Amino acid sequence: MERLAEAKRVLEARAQARYEAEKAEYEAKMRARKEKAAKKGRKPPGRPPQPPTPGPRDKDQYNFTDPESRIMKNANNSGFDQHYNTQVVVEHDSRLIAGNWLCDHTNDKQAALPTIDTVPPALGQLEAANLDTGYFSENNIAGLEARGIDPYIATGRSPHHHGWRAYFLDKPDPPPHDTSVKEQMAYKFRTEIGKALYRLRKSTVEPVIGIIKEVLGFRQFSLRGLFAAGGEWTLVCLAYNLKRLHTLQIS
Repeated sequence: MERLAEAKRVLEARAQARYEAEKAEYEAKMRARKEKAAKKGRKPPGRPPQPPTPGPRDKDQYNFTDPESRIMKNANNSGFDQHYNTQVVVEHDSRLIAGNWLCDHTNDKQAALPTIDTVPPALGQLEAANLDTGYFSENNIAGLEARGIDPYIATGRSPHHHGWRAYFLDKPDPPPHDTSVKEQMAYKFRTEIGKALYRLRKSTVEPVIGIIKEVLGFRQFSLRGLFAAGGEWTLVCLAYNLKRLHTLQIS
């Protein structure tokens, strides 16, 4: 009975945290929709976003074996399994892991700033951060700028083949100052440096994760709990860095 009561308290706390995050995202979407309507003088097409509902949901789950883990989408198939969310900060030129973090957030948006903060100050000031669309939020953009980091966070998936004409288009005009944060970020990715950074993104973090999974063979945690699994993830990142340093020395 005590364990059931604890599970209920945890589910309610998680539901409240999820509601706060979804509420902030909903309000950001409504602000952007309102700005677009004021700019074009008409109601934006499509259905307006629905406000989130507070409280636990019928499909919320609690794991009694490892209560701190969460149900997340499995990258290998369309199912859902018990997981932790692994994050890394990778320096592009060396492909070394500069910071790492383990969390139980099912949404990457909540993991961006805490992961950036794991980079030791001794490594110097980060100049720019290049993240995919799963990390896009006004809060992450503002947080990176407050840290003196130039944010480049994709606003959506870009087509792989633009055609040759796209590379000879004139430089886009900067958007007005009153445009939404999303439109301003989309403009940054249409600039020369934005396009270059977008192309680099797939060769920065993705190969590192691929090596950890396929070469080092790490696909599953042996320990339970955020603290223990976090230490295990740090050990994996150290092993990768040692392997990468060896490669850099002999190349």
